[in-house]
Amino acid sequence: MKKILTLSLLASSLLVPHAFAETSLVERFDQLEKEMNTLRAELQSLKAENTKLATQLAQPVSLEKRNEAIEELQDQISTINKKTNSNNLKWGVDFRTSIDNLNYKMANGTTQKNDALFSNRLWLNMSYQANQHVKFGGQLSYNKLFGERSMINPQNGAMDSFDWVSSENKQDDSIRVRSAYMDYTDETFFGMNLPWSFGIGRRPSTNGKLINYREDDLSTSPLAHISNAEFDGGNIKFHLDTVTGLEGSSVKFAAGRGMSNAEPRFSSAPYSDADGTDTGNITMYALNFVPYKNSKIATELQYTHANNLIDIKNSGFDQTGAFTLANYDPSMETVGSLHLASAFIAFTGIGDGISHYLDNTTVFVSGAMSKTDPQGGKMMLGSYDSQTGYSYWIGTQMPSLISEKGKWGIEFNHGSRYWRPFTYGEDTAIGSKIAVRGDAYELYFTEPIVDALSFQLRYTYIDYDYSGSNGFFGGQSGAPMKISDIPSSTDLSGIVVDKAQDIRAYLRYKF
Repeated sequence: MKKILTLSLLASSLLVPHAFAETSLVERFDQLEKEMNTLRAELQSLKAENTKLATQLAQPVSLEKRNEAIEELQDQISTINKKTNSNNLKWGVDFRTSIDNLNYKMANGTTQKNDALFSNRLWLNMSYQANQHVKFGGQLSYNKLFGERSMINPQNGAMDSFDWVSSENKQDDSIRVRSAYMDYTDETFFGMNLPWSFGIGRRPSTNGKLINYREDDLSTSPLAHISNAEFDGGNIKFHLDTVTGLEGSSVKFAAGRGMSNAEPRFSSAPYSDADGTDTGNITMYALNFVPYKNSKIATELQYTHANNLIDIKNSGFDQTGAFTLANYDPSMETVGSLHLASAFIAFTGIGDGISHYLDNTTVFVSGAMSKTDPQGGKMMLGSYDSQTGYSYWIGTQMPSLISEKGKWGIEFNHGSRYWRPFTYGEDTAIGSKIAVRGDAYELYFTEPIVDALSFQLRYTYIDYDYSGSNGFFGGQSGAPMKISDIPSSTDLSGIVVDKAQDIRAYLRYKF
């Protein structure tokens, strides 16, 4: 009996764990089946989504939907940028230390020079883009000589600190606003497929097209052959590719205020028109047209009109060239208006695959004209009649033979007797070479040293045929007198420059 009981207990002990094992396996199979069903459902859902997506991709997408998708992506990118960059204003630095060797030959044969003029120039660049439509840009400027706190000449203070060149002149140790502006851009204009932009503020208006090659900068919008000065104003631009079918074509309308004739803050009628003065508001209007532009060819035209232009009332020199201090009157008066027009064509790459060197060589040709419109019985450029001046400018920029990113260039400018552009802000210590009434020659080498640090050596030589190239617009500082006709014995011959040269070397750090 005991033996039978023992065998029964042993059998039970073997069967019970086996039963539990079978129960556990059943549960596991049930769980696996549930998971398989879940995965099968998810797979079916993914297949359905893929089928829907394939159907959508197979259908043509309208331009409107494509633009909506692009705008949505741009908004997402803008949001990401704000979060990752702490929604801050972005800063950049452009710092340059220069040494200029200056030489002048005056009309009376005497010379003036400065063997080593040291200067520092700092640009603090600002930018912020709130979304794909609106952005802000600006630049603060500091520009001064070594060891010189102020370069304002009491006799010519109004000219030395004139608004057109307030950041270009080596004046003092002040930080000035060189530009501050806002831009709005959009891909449609009142529902039309016409990309456009609008901007207003103190616009970037120096170092424009063509002069930017020498300056080693991206160009601003004006054609530097007729306009290179600081201005406040606005513009509206339309990209015409979709209208004309020509790559890069555009048209732009711009207006700027060069001088506001307003009463001071603490006058009886603050900021009202200044009555009793001999000047008015100087306003410039411009029309810019780009017929065609791609990576190889660039063409552009610009017309500009400026009114209420000025000159000093009396330079102090009589018709014999003698100077009398009692006659000198540097106060300004309005003398008339000026028409300016320019057009250029630039080719990047000479030939087609002839050599890497020629493929990266740029050649440009630019022509320009100016026409005066004297008003109120005043003289413009020394004449009571309307006078037309002209200028041409040719140049080339080639890759360096020293480094991969270096470049060197040669340029030539010629201007006639009555040539008068608006290029007071050109960065040349001896005066604007573009404004020359005569001939100007220039050679420069720009070489990178390390990342963000570059070196430039530049030689500029100007041979004037007529005086007044860097003056204003009337019959005093802007009047053209043939250099060879100025008697060397007169006071005037001692202040009129016949020839000038500037040898400049700089180190520049930009990031």
